[in-house]
Amino acid sequence: MIKLAIVSPCYNEEEVLEQSAARLTALFDELVGKEKISADSFVLFVNDGSKDRTWNIIKKLHKENPYVKGMNLARNVGHQSAIMAGMMTAKDWSDAVVTIDADLQDDLNAIEEMIDAYTAGYDVVYGVKVSRQVDPLLKRLSATAFYKLQRRMGVESIYNHADFRFLSRRVLEQLSHYQERNLYLRGIIPLLGFPSTTVDDVIRERTAGSSKYTLRKMLGLALDGITSFSVKPIYGIVYLGIIFVFISILIGFYVLYSLIAGTAEHGWASLMLSVWFVGGVVLMSIGAVGLYIGKIYKEVKHRPLYNVEEVLCDEDKQSH
Repeated sequence: MIKLAIVSPCYNEEEVLEQSAARLTALFDELVGKEKISADSFVLFVNDGSKDRTWNIIKKLHKENPYVKGMNLARNVGHQSAIMAGMMTAKDWSDAVVTIDADLQDDLNAIEEMIDAYTAGYDVVYGVKVSRQVDPLLKRLSATAFYKLQRRMGVESIYNHADFRFLSRRVLEQLSHYQERNLYLRGIIPLLGFPSTTVDDVIRERTAGSSKYTLRKMLGLALDGITSFSVKPIYGIVYLGIIFVFISILIGFYVLYSLIAGTAEHGWASLMLSVWFVGGVVLMSIGAVGLYIGKIYKEVKHRPLYNVEEVLCDEDKQSH
């Protein structure tokens, strides 16, 4: 039997937290009864700077439920950093960690399959969404486009996998050496190279509340996922520059022809279009290069990803 930790990041989840804790408790009781996990397994709720009663509910659950532990971050640091904070804390108290969002839209039944896969010799088990019908149409389309774009950009990732995964302790130990500030776990974990497999993840609708992953946050994550693992956009800029040099040569021939034919005054429209279009491409290219420079700026500062304000944990666990 393994000692399992379920790490669940929470941001303004007061509406679903008690229901989620009840479902996870039932899961733990079932897995302990099947002798799949030890009775001292636990769920670690990570409060990512919530503005509602999330932390108060976590403290209440910790007092009432022996499975529940809590971590309160000093401020909102974002979904990826909150997961990292929970994993780096839980790895010292457990044999393996499963990460899952607090709304529990991911398939809890898949966790037993993940444990079985670990027993069979896999250190990493990814939950892969077999259907996204509960997601809005825009989110489904954007997610599909994002995964395909990642693949084109050379980013190694698991198609239709979000952040529902199982990691053994030795994977977590290696992950702790990655000190990136532009954190994108979906790209980092495949790079670790440990034996991995997938299980089906049947997504369900939220029982209460609404998703805190706004379009702006999804776009930011997508941008991090590409620019943190691929330099192909930079090469794209170079190729684009070559294309426009070639176009400018053609335009030069056109200008010479217009001068010889005496029709130069008719070139006003094409000239203005060229200036505006090329100017826009130049600005876009400078912005892409600036984005990479900005990421270097963040990395060289070596600021911590998160600051822990309080941890709710039994004293014997905290001593590990």
